[in-house]
Amino acid sequence: MVEHDVLGATREAYDAVASTYAQLFRGELRDRPLDRAVLGAFAELVRGSGDGRVADLGCGPGHITAHLGELGVAVFGVDASPAMVELARQAYPGLRFDVGSMAALDIADGVLGGVLSRWSVIHTPPRELPAVLAEFHRVLAPGGHLLIGFWASDGPSHPTQVFDHTVAPAYRWSPDHLAGMLRDSGLAEVARMVREPQPTDRRQFQEVQLLARKA
Repeated sequence: MVEHDVLGATREAYDAVASTYAQLFRGELRDRPLDRAVLGAFAELVRGSGDGRVADLGCGPGHITAHLGELGVAVFGVDASPAMVELARQAYPGLRFDVGSMAALDIADGVLGGVLSRWSVIHTPPRELPAVLAEFHRVLAPGGHLLIGFWASDGPSHPTQVFDHTVAPAYRWSPDHLAGMLRDSGLAEVARMVREPQPTDRRQFQEVQLLARKA
């Protein structure tokens, strides 16, 4: 019951701010060359994995989904917020967007070349994250790649930390700890990018993007 309450509260919170969120983040990649580079490498890898399809899980208003589409990836988006999905459909009518939960994906086993989870697990309570990672593993084809983004905790002695998020309760993770959880789920780390916070960033946390591969 608790996990459903958390998911429901997060969904309602993002429904309430969907329009504002879309306006704030639609152009976020413009000034983020490192993010574009990581997404470009991810796109190149998944084009050779399985049938090359990618699920952008926690896609929000769809701007990153659309960017992957521009990179030649057969991509679709999934988000728990119906309001976010509706905005994504309006903004990018040529792409598919579905309402769904990362913990119970309506996707067949082993069919995806890639899964993108860009800051979408930050609202997942720590005890529920292994089940979400297991879903990522389930839907990936052998050789498929996961790119997962999150904010880092304050060090290895803090596997996870709660932080003040403006929309819903959220968590930061130790990169090594999360990489270990991926490994336990059958996803081996391939690479990671750690970006130091900039003076103008509202949150002064390291940003981490881990690339992992299903054997």
